[in-house]
Amino acid sequence: MMTNRPWANRSRWITGIAVCASAVGLAFLLGAAMTPSPAVPAAAALAPTEQENYVARRVADIIAREHYRRAPLDDHLSSLILDRYLDAIDGGRSYFYASDIAEFERYRYELDDAIKSGDVEPAFVIFRRYQQRSRERMAYAIDLLNKKPDFDIDESFNFDREKEPWPANTAEMNELWRKRIKNDALSLVTAGKQWTDAADVLHKRYEHVAKRMDQSKPEDVFEAFMNAFVLSLDPHSNYFSARNSEEYNIQMSLSYEGIGASLQLTDDYVTVIDVIAGGPAAISGKLAAADRITAVGEGKTGELADVIGWRLDDVVQKIRGPGGTLVRLQLLPAGAAPGSAQKVVEFTRNRVSLEAQASHKAMRVVQRNGHDVKVGIITVPSFYQDYDASRAGAKDFRSTTRDVQRLIGELKKDGSDVLIMDLRANGGGYLPEAESLTGLFIDRGPVVQLRDTTGRIEVDDDPDPSIFYSGPMIVLVDRFSASASEIFAGAIQDYGRALIVGQQTYGKGTVQNAHPLNYTIFGRKPELGQLNVTIGKYYRITGESTQDRGVTPDIALPSLIDANEVGESTRDRALPWDHIEPAAFTVEGDLKSTAASLQKLHEERTANSADFRYLHDDIAALDAMRSQKTLSLNLKTREAERKRLENDRLERENTWRTAHSVKPVKSLEEIKDDAAAGILLDEASQIAADLAVATVHRNAPVQARRTDTH
Repeated sequence: MMTNRPWANRSRWITGIAVCASAVGLAFLLGAAMTPSPAVPAAAALAPTEQENYVARRVADIIAREHYRRAPLDDHLSSLILDRYLDAIDGGRSYFYASDIAEFERYRYELDDAIKSGDVEPAFVIFRRYQQRSRERMAYAIDLLNKKPDFDIDESFNFDREKEPWPANTAEMNELWRKRIKNDALSLVTAGKQWTDAADVLHKRYEHVAKRMDQSKPEDVFEAFMNAFVLSLDPHSNYFSARNSEEYNIQMSLSYEGIGASLQLTDDYVTVIDVIAGGPAAISGKLAAADRITAVGEGKTGELADVIGWRLDDVVQKIRGPGGTLVRLQLLPAGAAPGSAQKVVEFTRNRVSLEAQASHKAMRVVQRNGHDVKVGIITVPSFYQDYDASRAGAKDFRSTTRDVQRLIGELKKDGSDVLIMDLRANGGGYLPEAESLTGLFIDRGPVVQLRDTTGRIEVDDDPDPSIFYSGPMIVLVDRFSASASEIFAGAIQDYGRALIVGQQTYGKGTVQNAHPLNYTIFGRKPELGQLNVTIGKYYRITGESTQDRGVTPDIALPSLIDANEVGESTRDRALPWDHIEPAAFTVEGDLKSTAASLQKLHEERTANSADFRYLHDDIAALDAMRSQKTLSLNLKTREAERKRLENDRLERENTWRTAHSVKPVKSLEEIKDDAAAGILLDEASQIAADLAVATVHRNAPVQARRTDTH
């Protein structure tokens, strides 16, 4: 999708933490979200293909030319790659023996040569051993279920093994897994299951793990290994297999061609989670949540291929296809027992829009001095654009900026007095969208500066020299606001156009370029995936980098997100913070004094707030849980701890409810909404209302100001 033109003219992706922190984390989308799981077992041992060896050489070549760090692919990097690959496979150090790790040491300074020469067999040697150890562990786990554990013994399970040594022998490994299985069982028993039922659940779980492991494909191993390579350079370069590349592009465009359904794998059945509004499946009414897909056929007469037990992504590929084509599904209706009568339905594929992931609006009314202040809220989940439609010249292509512009217009018609741009959990996306969205709120000028691998600095300006919304505004952020979100928030703050409210942002200040790796050979174009490589760093117009440090809010709010666990500063091999010369720009507003007065109002409002007491108590409870590294394997102790945590949460909930004259609940099951989730938006709305009043006061005539003060 990306071209190979000079960097200044390329379409650039600010790949966000939510979208591509790792290729493994990508959901396989048929609609909104799916749970990936593996396909038909391979008959032979996993081995690299000629295409994958070719891609390894291509990736090494692109990285050498373009990666910002300019680190050589040498023995030092080879050592980092081995450690990262082992962590990716067995981060919990629960499968490999110390002897396995010692054996793999022979590759420590050879992986660089393997990648450059296009011979990635060492990665497959390691993974085949992992498959073997996984089969052994699942067999051992299933065997343990033949005898009920002794839940009266006082012992504990250490679930945080990231820095623990690998087991030295079978006895140590078995003891580790004995406790692990006992912990799995205790989780079910304390949730109300009898031992026989818990054992049955775990038996099926471990069998499925073994089966999925045997369904691994060469592309899975290769993708993990290539990511061990590129992630050893920085946390945001990624290699995507052909299928994951498709999913990535769907996330960026919020559309694809298919039937419009969210799927997951449940007990070997591909099961419908949800039907997406506006898609072919929803329009036809022939598909419902909990229906199970047992076979898929192409067109009117194509053979129905049985898909029970397949990998989810394999089934997805059979269901997807070009718009206007027909696909047939054989369904076991929701609730029907296996063996019941099935039905075959057909759908004409069409373009499906993922509306749930698009920008959307809301309106709140806040009282100030006896008057209503209407607070318009626009939630922006990501920076997206239907790039293919835009490149093809479509006039109505989907994008963040177009959606937000339309939503602002609707809020204006509804009488909105002030605007909140909610960028919480927005992990980034498409750089030009961050720039054009900023342009809606400033008159003209630079938005962001970018420095490439050669040190050349480029200044990107507001693409539209006019202002669409000039009213009061706050930007709400949290620790998961990253990348393109930080470009927008930083520019808006630097121009003095809005107050930034919330938590210090993630701190991802790097730019990635997408390289499709397809090539033509003998008239064919094999799908070889995509490489996203970090090619530069971006800087605010003040010259300050957001890398590592993020954007600091003008008014800070407490957060359940732990900044010591989340953020660029916590990531291994993250690029450092630095700064460059500022760009020439004109500040459009000075909100420093306003921020100070609003900070004071915020502190007065929240000092004795039941909402903020609730929030601070929740944060303290969560911090205590985060510090815990072990779990008791004694049933009475575990139940007592579980009861204590439930009672503490119930007490916090009912204290909050009493303060708000809401009926208390007797159990956690009665709680439908997460109060903490709404508290921050409530306070942001209060701050926005204060800003609206302050703006009116600041812009009023001098005489009117005197009258108001008296």
